Amino acid sequence: MSEFEEKVINLLETINTKLDKLLNSGGSSGSSVISRASKTEQSSVKPSAVVEKQEEEEKLKEKPPIEGRRVCPSCGGTDFNEVEDKSHVLHQQGGLKIYAKKTICKKCGYEFPT
Repeated sequence: MSEFEEKVINLLETINTKLDKLLNSGGSSGSSVISRASKTEQSSVKPSAVVEKQEEEEKLKEKPPIEGRRVCPSCGGTDFNEVEDKSHVLHQQGGLKIYAKKTICKKCGYEFPT
């Protein structure tokens, strides 16, 4: 056998002897460690409850405004319809009228002022 293999075998033997010592001397204290661990597991908070709290906090945080897009002040939506505002004539030439545009939110129906 090579030197490396002998060193590995020696290390494994020392690990085994140390484990045997720990198991023999820790027989009475090992059970107390197990009982302590079970008590802490019972008193800890369930992970699902922690995840639910984190999700609620994320929902409560305000979303930053999307740059370059309109955001509805009442519902926060970003989808809109543009409709001609027949009450506001911008230009009239001959029989053709050009009307102002009115922006309406698709979710809640909020009309933006013109």
